This record gives sequence, structure tokens and C-alpha cells, in this order.
Amino acid sequence: MLHPQARRALDRSAGEVPVHHPDFDLAAEREASQRAAAAEAREEVAEAVDETRGGVRCRRYEPDGSETPRTGTVVHLHGGGFVLNDVEVHDASARRLANRSGMTVLSVDYRRPPEHRFPAAVEDVDAVVASVEGPLLLHGDSAGANLALVAALRHPGRAAALGLVYPFLDPRGEWPSYALEEVREAGPVMAWFWEQYAASPADLDDPDLAPLLSEHLGALPPTLVTTAEYDPLRDEGEALVDRLAAAGVPVVGTRYLGQTHGFWRHPSVFEAAEPLMGQVAAFLRRHASRP
Repeated sequence: MLHPQARRALDRSAGEVPVHHPDFDLAAEREASQRAAAAEAREEVAEAVDETRGGVRCRRYEPDGSETPRTGTVVHLHGGGFVLNDVEVHDASARRLANRSGMTVLSVDYRRPPEHRFPAAVEDVDAVVASVEGPLLLHGDSAGANLALVAALRHPGRAAALGLVYPFLDPRGEWPSYALEEVREAGPVMAWFWEQYAASPADLDDPDLAPLLSEHLGALPPTLVTTAEYDPLRDEGEALVDRLAAAGVPVVGTRYLGQTHGFWRHPSVFEAAEPLMGQVAAFLRRHASRP
């Protein structure tokens, strides 16, 4: 059953212009997202500093010290269908992740389509990963989870762990979860995001864009994959769990019942957001000191 908080969120968004509609204004949507994020409550951290890593703008967060410090850097890759959101929009979430994990969090402002199509974002993440010294943990939500997974595949043995929140993995979008009544109109929306990201039709078959096609999933580090019950991306995320388990990768898969896509970032709206943040942070902390 759809959680009442998720139902209210879906009802509030019902009148919004979808991204694939001719009247959708991408620039206005990006600005509105930044304004909404600026109004959110933000936790204090010991430090939040903008810096450049490998030519890529990032924001580095140092935890507030309430957790026992743990050596390691979490590279956080924001969601938003590759097109929306940025470091500013994810500022509150990155602060929470730093404080819950007790580790440095590096939030990456990768280049976005349609201005910069695939593989620009992948190349930016490569540059940031190369700049990190010591234990590396990769984390992302939705499209950011795609980029985190691709980074781990492109740099085998480099990451100590992956934390993937409802990952956006398959441009074909043919999974049964796309037909769920509560989200049945999401198919064209997801297709639009892939159309903005891919530079050519051939890119849709590139494992650096569609990582479920990779032949090297068995080389991944311990991985946490979380999904939402009423999310069109649910089945592709859970297919990843199945494939990793079959390949012998230590993997944990958790489905958050009653929830919809996007809930992780909004703890003031969804009571499940904080438990999910705690789960991700604990998983990454556990593996930060892996030999």
C-alpha cells in the first residue's frame, strides 16, 4: 500500500508540467529547485568548502564530530535524471550524510545535459575519483547512483563500497515496475531524461551509460542497493541486486515499502528518509576501513 506521505507527495505534484511537455522550462525548474533547497533546514557541519578537483567543482563537507571520526571520503553524486539538481540542491543531504557517516563527503557538481551530454558526467566523476586519497566510498541517488556504479566499474578495486539509492540504470525502461498504477505515467518522463543524457542512440548500449549491460559486475566492492516499492526504477535496482549476488559480490538489497522515488532527500516530508540515510551511512562506515 502506498504510504500516506507518499500519496500526498504524488497528489501535490500531479499538476506540475512534466519534463517531456513542450511547455517545460528547464532553466526555470533548475532555479526553482535551488530556491526550494535554500529554504530547507540545514545541519551544521565542521566545514563546508567549495573546491576544484581535477577541474571539477565540488563541495567538501567535514562532519560535525558527533560520530567517531572514520578515515575515508564519500564521493556523493546527486540525482535528478542527470539533467536537474546540483551541489546547492543537495547541500542539506550531503551535510546529513557527512554527519551520519562521520566521514568527509565530496559532493560533485558534474556537467549536466542537454548542455553537456554523455560521457561528460562520467569523465567528471573520473577526475574527482582520481583526486581522492585514502579509502574511497561511492554514493549516489537515482542518476547519481548510475554514475557511482559506473565509476566503480571504471576503476576496479578503487572503491571500498557502493551505496546506491533507487538507481537509474536501464534506458530501455521495460521493467514491470513501470506499469505500476501509481507511477504508470513515469515512462515518458524517464525516457526524456535518457534522451537528454545520451549523445547518440549507440550510447544506450554503452555500459558506461547503461551499467546493467556491464560484463564486469562481479568486480564490484560490497554494495548496498535501496529501492522504493512504488518507483518505476524499483525492478532495475533489484535486478542489479540479483546479478551482483549471482556474481559473488557482497550485496544488500532493501526495498522501502510504501515509498516513491525521491523520498530519500526529503526527511521533513517522508519519515522513511532518515532511516534510509542512517542505513547508507552505516554501510559506508562499516566498509571504510576495509583492508
